[in-house]
Amino acid sequence: MATSFDSLIKGSQLVLVDFYATWCGPCKAMAPILEQVASSVKEKAKIIKIDVDKNPAAASAYQVQGVPTLVLFKEGKILWRQSGVVQANELEKLIQQYAQ
Repeated sequence: MATSFDSLIKGSQLVLVDFYATWCGPCKAMAPILEQVASSVKEKAKIIKIDVDKNPAAASAYQVQGVPTLVLFKEGKILWRQSGVVQANELEKLIQQYAQ
């Protein structure tokens, strides 16, 4: 898990990581939003979900205190992060902005 996660976020493609938990209500609300964003942005960004309960090391490495926390990576750098539910149009604008 760690190796593929590291190689994904260090690549040249934008990667939006959703740190979530299965018991979290707002995380469940993010699922359809992320599906919508994925179909809208296509190959501009890869969207991956990290369960903080199953991957505490990844959550800890990025100081994820609350879920959901969304982090946008490119070439291993954090370009943007936010906790809480983020609307699809906001995420789409954000990905368009960094995909230049």
